[in-house]
Amino acid sequence: MRLLAVLLALLLGPIAPGSAATLIDCAVWPQRNLTIEGKGRGAVIRRRVCDDKGVFVTVGDHITLRNLTFAEARSPSHNGAGVRAEGRDLTVQNCRFVDNENGILSAPAPDSTILVTGSEFRGNGSCESACAHGIYAGAIGLLRVERSRFSGTHQGHDIKSRARRTEVIDNVIEDGSGGSSSYLIDIPNGGATLIQGNRMAKGPHSDNPGTAISIGAEGVSNPTPWLIVRNNRFTNHQAVRTVFVRNFTGTEARLAGNVLRGAVSPLDGPGSVR
Repeated sequence: MRLLAVLLALLLGPIAPGSAATLIDCAVWPQRNLTIEGKGRGAVIRRRVCDDKGVFVTVGDHITLRNLTFAEARSPSHNGAGVRAEGRDLTVQNCRFVDNENGILSAPAPDSTILVTGSEFRGNGSCESACAHGIYAGAIGLLRVERSRFSGTHQGHDIKSRARRTEVIDNVIEDGSGGSSSYLIDIPNGGATLIQGNRMAKGPHSDNPGTAISIGAEGVSNPTPWLIVRNNRFTNHQAVRTVFVRNFTGTEARLAGNVLRGAVSPLDGPGSVR
């Protein structure tokens, strides 16, 4: 693929600090143990998708992406992703996902870990066909998202995870004035869940005004030994009442130290609130 050589030159070469290269192209990365890192502000890769999947398709295992921007991913199936993760163990650090159908979309990989830190997801999401989301993790081992920002998501969820274990820690997840996300966090099949230290808000145009965090709504196929939601700040900017955590599993959700503002019911379903 011609983009591979171009990207290696642009991303790993001497891009001056404060500058950014813009590429209209896509790439499939079959290599293992690969780090793709932009210098300074990195590079913007946009618009085209490979194999009807993503701007980057990471097929190899143990890939790290750093200091890159993925934008405007569209596919004929309406499921295009900034990054489509197909190999095992993807790390995303200090990247931006802007106006894609999916920001990150992962294929099932039971032993895989996806770690996202210090990244921004802005204006992603679509329900033109099957819904697309800010992050959509398939049936993997662990999804961990920390110190990242989600805003302006369209119709889909900010974070949707079918992982056996999901950790969402110290993020900002908010609709803003123009976002229309459904759930802020969706854990549709259960699984060990930690949601901690986040700042979250539902805006006036939410596509699903009744729920902020949903757990187990599509059937509990993952072992769910614990559900912990603690030390978060949540604001409901809607005129209607919403539920902060809606728990469809048989595991008690433990809510502690959360600060809720606006018309909010803390919990619907099994669990405790303190």
